[in-house]
Amino acid sequence: MPSPRPTLAKILATVGPASESYEVIGKLIDAGVACFRLNFSHGTLEDHLRRLSVIRSAAEDRGVPVGVLGDLPGPKIRIGTVADGGVRVSAGDDFLIVPGSGTASALEPGAAARGPAVFDCTYAGICRDVRPGHKVLINDGAIRALAVEPEPGDGARARGVAGVLRCRVITGGLVTSGKGINLPQTELAIPALTPRDWTCVEWAVRYGLDFLALSFVRSAAEVRELKDKLDGMCSVDGNAGGIAGGASIPVIAKIEKPQALTNLEEIAAASDGLMVARGDLGVEMDIAQVPVAQKRIVAAADAFGKPCIVATQMLESMIISPMPTRAEAGDVATAIFQGADAVMLSAETAAGQYPVVTVETMRRIIEHAEAWSRESAPAVASPPLKVLASGYRTASLAHGAWYVARDVRAKLIVCWSQRGGTARYLSQTSPGIPIIAYSSSVRETRRMALLKGVIALRMDPPPDSSLAAWNRAVDHDLLTREWAKLGEPVVLIAGRPLGVQAPASALIIHYVGSTDSGFHAF
Repeated sequence: MPSPRPTLAKILATVGPASESYEVIGKLIDAGVACFRLNFSHGTLEDHLRRLSVIRSAAEDRGVPVGVLGDLPGPKIRIGTVADGGVRVSAGDDFLIVPGSGTASALEPGAAARGPAVFDCTYAGICRDVRPGHKVLINDGAIRALAVEPEPGDGARARGVAGVLRCRVITGGLVTSGKGINLPQTELAIPALTPRDWTCVEWAVRYGLDFLALSFVRSAAEVRELKDKLDGMCSVDGNAGGIAGGASIPVIAKIEKPQALTNLEEIAAASDGLMVARGDLGVEMDIAQVPVAQKRIVAAADAFGKPCIVATQMLESMIISPMPTRAEAGDVATAIFQGADAVMLSAETAAGQYPVVTVETMRRIIEHAEAWSRESAPAVASPPLKVLASGYRTASLAHGAWYVARDVRAKLIVCWSQRGGTARYLSQTSPGIPIIAYSSSVRETRRMALLKGVIALRMDPPPDSSLAAWNRAVDHDLLTREWAKLGEPVVLIAGRPLGVQAPASALIIHYVGSTDSGFHAF
């Protein structure tokens, strides 16, 4: 039976209660999911271990390398437990925020005449950092308030806290347990990685996750802190970190704060990939600026040759509907046109009613967007400027492969990429045709899951590690999968010997099924 060829852009799907069964996970892989997200902000590590086991089992049964990304919670500030289903606040009302653990119930709010509602929050330094006039946003900005002043109060004294933060409501709503608090105008004296994050990092290393996403990044130093810790926790054999390989888990920096946009180039250089995290980004800054921010982030990732994920509310209406809105379809297509390597589903697959239909819909949108993009492809390759400037020979060879593939009208580019480096450079050149990347490492095939255009497959190197034997194995595999026909041209790239990490040194124009591989460049 022929294998359906994946789209060039990858689909990243969040696993949750609606999608954690073996049956649904299998259907999501069949529908086109290349990588699954475990959101450490929700559920226990026991929940995530169960889900990880199901993902690995379903992928192995299908013979498909599927990546798994762990999304670290970061220093998200949240409202504590609120009794009786929540407290409604209205425009003009005041409420008090008590710094604390966030685990106790809010103090019983009296009527307006008796005093304002009082809520716990999880950040102990909120009174120190927030200044009068700063915005205080709750529940992704649905409830908006301004800080009036930190002040002592009965609620604070009852808890042994030095003060509380008084806020005046601009836009009211229902405040319920655990809702997030955003402070877009406040410089927070809070580390990017909390004790909970470090626990999740250790868990991710123990169970071999393929990527980690770092939340609420503000500077490149925060990315380097995590990468340095990961390098120390992993057994790194000659290639520390990096999405191309090494034992250290690649780090995706989530751009969701204005400070991250200020430091975007430095963060892009330090990380292994970027995520346009539009949820908190749309709360932390004027929502009218988010589309421009998205374009900037995708462009920065492209310049540095790093994969970029566009996330949040891509097909939000499909949480409860089997059809997306026209605007949502356009949103997914726009991300593809901008050059995103992957698009992500959150609640749509984690808690939605139609997780499989949602992925199938996203795949169809990607297919049509990519078909149009192929027709309007540029006449000249545009490799990442920062990478090309390095003069690294595999990057140059990948750039040249674009022209060769175009001139011979190749259907595929095929490479041996033991650690993913050659596949990454080819992906950065965006040839507009699939890149079939073979490796003998299961781990490294999974780590290619976010590289645009790359279809990673595990293959043992031929016994003699020769290119001729590999050519024959490639022909057999492509014909079996019905990804190519006899006589069709493909471009082959490999280093020698096969099966070890080595710079690519051979570029071959090969006609499927032919014993004569044609032109060789070394």
